[in-house]
Amino acid sequence: MRWDNLTDDGDHGRAADAALFGADAVTTRVDPPGFRGITFHEVRARSVLNRVPGASRMPFEWTVNPYRGCSHACVYCFARATHGYLDLDTGIGFDTQIVVKVNAPEVLRRQLASRRWQGEHVAMGTNVDCYQRAEGRYRLMPGIISALTDHANPFSILTKGTLILRDLPLLVRAAEVTEVGVSVSVGFLDTELWRTVEPGTPAPERRLEVVRAFGEHGIGCGVLMAPVIPFLSDDPERLRETVRAIAAAGAVSVTPLVLHLRPGAREWFMTWLGHHHPRLVPRYERLYAEGAYAPRWYQRRITRQVHELAEEYGIGPARSGQARRIRPAAPAPAPDPAEPVQLSLM
Repeated sequence: MRWDNLTDDGDHGRAADAALFGADAVTTRVDPPGFRGITFHEVRARSVLNRVPGASRMPFEWTVNPYRGCSHACVYCFARATHGYLDLDTGIGFDTQIVVKVNAPEVLRRQLASRRWQGEHVAMGTNVDCYQRAEGRYRLMPGIISALTDHANPFSILTKGTLILRDLPLLVRAAEVTEVGVSVSVGFLDTELWRTVEPGTPAPERRLEVVRAFGEHGIGCGVLMAPVIPFLSDDPERLRETVRAIAAAGAVSVTPLVLHLRPGAREWFMTWLGHHHPRLVPRYERLYAEGAYAPRWYQRRITRQVHELAEEYGIGPARSGQARRIRPAAPAPAPDPAEPVQLSLM
């Protein structure tokens, strides 16, 4: 495994100037209690604030990622390619070889206190899920949230994990001093599809319970309807079923994101597709023939359908900045369906 050259790659794997940590800072734990088949590589990071490259499509500039690799094991996860930077396997290795930045809260607190830090928005959960199962063992997020709160630094969290409910009191406290955004990713409700494409995640219904619980505490929670999987979850009735459930859970917004397949994730997903839905392989090869993203006409169609359903059920698509506001302002009119912004997910 290659540690010495590991660099601050943000969300896109681009090298920064200094290595995050060296080989002498790594402790490996294989099959720890309660995590059969999982290997944790505990590292002491030198930096945890990652700058997103300027050419990125992301609507934010800084991220914090306390983990690398993710036991959610989503077959489409774009972050699989980042495991290759450590000479780790991007398939099963990504699902089972988890890098843990055990000193992330302390390092973040030090970086936030630096005179060079300008208090920019920090996004979490945009690379791999910060509330994956490992968080139950390492409990890094309470310290991270507390550091951001103590510095009144705005931040947002995207997750598929129900463990975020553990930190609900911390998020309520944070919202009293800064802008905080919480979004849950729920792309579809199909149980069979969920069990094969997102095998390590909580069931979609349980994720919607997170949305409901936040609402009951006066905290507006958005839903990223992601990914919408072509030919598997994009049927109009399935879209309706999902949006209806999202609305019933009390979500303040819903934003559809069509599946995208970057190198690393593409190979793993296509292998899965060939095993579970071989008849769809030729259709995917045509749909994604031009690259990682589905054609614009297809993205626009899905966006329009979901926005229309959201309006029908009384919720609107997320507007710029809305996801960062944990206590939403009065509802604004939904914008006209426009070209969707394709965000990266875990």
